[in-house]
Amino acid sequence: MLAPFRDGSIFAGSFSGESPWERHRKGDELVHILDGAATLTIMTDTGPQSFAMTAGMLIVVPQGHWHRFHAPDGVTVLTATPQPTDHTAAADPRTVE
Repeated sequence: MLAPFRDGSIFAGSFSGESPWERHRKGDELVHILDGAATLTIMTDTGPQSFAMTAGMLIVVPQGHWHRFHAPDGVTVLTATPQPTDHTAAADPRTVE
């Protein structure tokens, strides 16, 4: 965590692999790719939508939408993340309540 921000925080971090699904019920999340690349998948009512992201790109994850990253070669992200955050390892997070 870099700093508190509104109802959440500003985070920066590096990772590789696949993250669990997460969602933020209290607001949109801003995701900025600082280095590397990742595929961000956002679960919509009609199914998953995937976005290939590289350094310099920014995306807004809509409030309440489950999402996860796949970064096989590593990625560094900066996010403005509302709290609290829900997590799940379910194959389809739409089945979680």
